[in-house]
Amino acid sequence: MAEQEEIPLAGERFTTAEVIEVPSPYDGSIVGRVPRCGPAEVDRAVRTAAGVLARNPLPPWRRAEILDRAAALLAERHETFARTIALEAAKPIKTARVEATRAVSTFRFAAAVARTLTGEMVALDASDVGEGKLGFVLRVPVGVIGAICPFNFPLNLVAHKLAPAIAAGCPVVLKPASQTPLSAIALADLLLDECGLPPGWLSVVTGSGADVGNALVDHDGVAMITFTGSPPVGWGIRSRAPRKRVGLELGNNAPVIIEPSGDWKAAAAKIKVAGFSHAGQSCISTQRVFVHRSIHDDFVAALVDQVSSLVLGDPLDETTDVSSLISEHDTERVSSWIEEAVAGGAHVEIGGRVEGRLLEPTVLTGVQPEMKVCADEVFGPVVGIAPYDAVDDALRLANDTRYGLQAAIYTNDLDVALRAARTLDFGGVLVNEVPTWRTDQMPYGGLRDSGNTREGPAYAVREMTEERLIVIQP
Repeated sequence: MAEQEEIPLAGERFTTAEVIEVPSPYDGSIVGRVPRCGPAEVDRAVRTAAGVLARNPLPPWRRAEILDRAAALLAERHETFARTIALEAAKPIKTARVEATRAVSTFRFAAAVARTLTGEMVALDASDVGEGKLGFVLRVPVGVIGAICPFNFPLNLVAHKLAPAIAAGCPVVLKPASQTPLSAIALADLLLDECGLPPGWLSVVTGSGADVGNALVDHDGVAMITFTGSPPVGWGIRSRAPRKRVGLELGNNAPVIIEPSGDWKAAAAKIKVAGFSHAGQSCISTQRVFVHRSIHDDFVAALVDQVSSLVLGDPLDETTDVSSLISEHDTERVSSWIEEAVAGGAHVEIGGRVEGRLLEPTVLTGVQPEMKVCADEVFGPVVGIAPYDAVDDALRLANDTRYGLQAAIYTNDLDVALRAARTLDFGGVLVNEVPTWRTDQMPYGGLRDSGNTREGPAYAVREMTEERLIVIQP
């Protein structure tokens, strides 16, 4: 039986009589138990965080030391963290290892930012009234950060909240996803117990969005909310906290266009991973594929062949490529969307069946823009393919979405690549790469229902600091 976890809260180890059980999405076994927090715990954590920032701000050299130490310890305990991810999220262990490795990079990049975080000089003497004055801008911590994280990357997306906040000198109150809190708690313990982050600088509050998330959003002591999750919840937070800084990383239905001049065989091989890794539970999972009609049938055959080699099963099995969705409810939802598409004229080329808690990786052809598998974010192991005749048609179809995170095109025609770069209305456009590609230092974020900010430590730190103008008259 899994023991109850204690959480770091307001500088102490904390637990509650009432707990939240964390089941394995793969087999339903209980892999952990965490405290069920509420508004009182949020208030205590925020007040403590505001107090430590006021009394004992962290100088940049200490921030960098903490972040470097965290990166080193994460690298040492890479396998332990990967196993925790696999257990609580049903992420296949070899994919969980990739996430753990990325979290190390996230902390390393944040340490570099902490060492180089500067403002700028202001040329006050460019006007006659400024003659003799010295002007410069400091970047100062915005205040307490409220971080609300999703289940799909329970370590690295938490790292993308915590590491930039530490680099910026901001204390954090962290709400991990209720489905996957164990990796976040382990990371917080590591930062506080072994990396030198002072008590109170980081609190973890485990609980529901209604009890903990709303209390964090509404608290007057929180200066900024950083949220990754669904658009309805994200924009609800934005409207609920109009006077706070709110950074949103939301959903997507990532498109890729495959031109006849592009390497469509390489594209098929990459979409095998990009469409089905972690059962498609990534906001940049490749979902919509637009293929030129002249190569459509050959591409479909190549992708089906690639997908047929994917292994479904236990996330702790070294051979597993795809395991369970996060819940049985989500399995039922995605399965119903597939059925709806088929009823509307789509064809299942491979997959589509539910085996226990597993949904087979599914490739659909004949999909239409109005189908849920195209219009909405599937967040499941489903890729839909549609043909087109002219690249302008493909660009229009790719842009026909309320989302705008990342899109991609495969082409060896430079003119077409540049046209796509200028036309695709997304936060990121990738050429000869899948839209699922991300490295942790790049500016990552979207438009419209995909969010309003950019992540990557150097960019997140800008959001977590204020510019303060200093004018000196010698």
